[in-house]
Amino acid sequence: MTESAEILEARQRMIAKRFGGASTSTGGKGSVRRKKKVASRSNAAQSDAKLTTALKKLGATNIPGIEEVNLFKEDGKVIHFQNPKVQASMAANTYIISGPSETKPLQDLLPSIVSQLGMDNLSQLQSIAAQAAKAGGGGPGTIEEEDDDDDVPDLVEGNFEEVSEN
Repeated sequence: MTESAEILEARQRMIAKRFGGASTSTGGKGSVRRKKKVASRSNAAQSDAKLTTALKKLGATNIPGIEEVNLFKEDGKVIHFQNPKVQASMAANTYIISGPSETKPLQDLLPSIVSQLGMDNLSQLQSIAAQAAKAGGGGPGTIEEEDDDDDVPDLVEGNFEEVSEN
């Protein structure tokens, strides 16, 4: 048994000499050299990769040439995308719109957005017009006052020729 204790003690000394004692460290003399540093990916990059693979599974294709997209919310606000990336999957009845967006009130986009309004938005448009009329901001009431000049003039009593000679 003394030999086995001596052998165990020699083994411990050899391990301590080769590997630096009880700690097991990596690197140093004799270790394999790492060729490049592996960068861990962020959560955003991972979710982007997952999204693109899901879109590939849907069979979504890019639709070029779309300049703006407007999504109308029930509270009267509009989500406005300027030059978005639009993809569609007709089989899955899915449209994917990505890009920078802004949430704006309907009034801010009104002159150019009227052609895009549907039946749902007409009530919101009427309420906006009513608010503008109450505020006196050039609503429908002011247009009638300006049109008074276009009415037919009153007839002159008597002979027209006599009036024109005077």
